[in-house]
Amino acid sequence: MAMERRILDVDGHSVGWYDTGETDGPVVLWHHGTPNIGEPPEPLFALADELGVRFLGLDRPGYGGSDDVGTRSVSDVAALAAAVADAAGVERFAVMGQSGGGPHALACASLLPARVFAAVSIAGLAPLVTPEGDPSGLGDDWWEGMYGVGVEELAAALKGGEALEELLAADEWDPEMFTPRDHEVLQGDWKWFQRIAAAGTEKGIGGLVADDLAYVAPWGFSVTDIRVPALVVQGGEDRVVPAQHGGWLAKTIPAAELWERPEDGHLSVMESSFDALRWIADIAEG
Repeated sequence: MAMERRILDVDGHSVGWYDTGETDGPVVLWHHGTPNIGEPPEPLFALADELGVRFLGLDRPGYGGSDDVGTRSVSDVAALAAAVADAAGVERFAVMGQSGGGPHALACASLLPARVFAAVSIAGLAPLVTPEGDPSGLGDDWWEGMYGVGVEELAAALKGGEALEELLAADEWDPEMFTPRDHEVLQGDWKWFQRIAAAGTEKGIGGLVADDLAYVAPWGFSVTDIRVPALVVQGGEDRVVPAQHGGWLAKTIPAAELWERPEDGHLSVMESSFDALRWIADIAEG
C-alpha cells in the first residue's frame, strides 16, 4: 500500500494530510496521538489492502505539514477532517484515533454525523470537563492511575500554555510510562510509533502544547451526541490513559461497545486495531 503526503490550504493555513489511494472499500480517517504526526498506521496496511480499506490522515495544527495556529479546541479538528475528505473526493468515512487521537475521532463522529459512519477510540482520553466547563462524570477519578509525568504535564496545562511550556522544556522522557508489554511491541511491528513520535516534535512542541491545552479544556462537543456505532478499546494496564477513561466513554456514548484488553498497556493495545479495522469494514458492508 503506497501512501502520498499532501498539503491542503484551509482558511489560509497549511494542513498536511495523507492518502493511501482509492479503493472499492470503506475509507478510514486516522487521528494521531500526542505528539505524533498523522501518517496512518503502517502495521495495518497489509490488512487494509486485504479489506479494500483506504486510509486518510491529517496532521493537527503544529505537527508535520500543518501550520501552528496556537490555541485550539478538540472540536476544531472536525472542519479539518471534512476539508481533507473533500480534497480526497470522499463523502462518507469512518474515524479511528489512538491515545490523543481518540477525542479527535469522537469530535468528528459528533460534529459530522452526515459523513462519519463509525468511530473507533483506542486508549483515548475521556473529557476532564463538560462542554460547559464543569467536572465531567469521572471527576477526580480522571487522574487515578495516570503515570506521574503525565499528571504533571496535564496539571500544568490547566495553568496555561506558559506553565506547560516551562514544564516540557525541563521534562525528560520517562520509559516507565509504558509497560513491559508496550516496550515489547515497540521492538516489533509497532516500532512505527518511534518514527512518528520523533517526527511529531521535529517542528518544536507547538502541536504538543496545543493538544494538552485542548484535552483539559471543554472539547466543544458532547460525546452523548454521538449517534453512529462507536467502539472503545482500552488496555487494563494503561499507565498513560487509565482504564476508567475507556469504561466511562463506553457507558456514556450511545450505541458504543467496549473492548477491554486487561493485559495491555497504552501501546500494546494497538494490537487490537487489526480487529477494530475489521469491525469498521463489517459496519461498512452492513
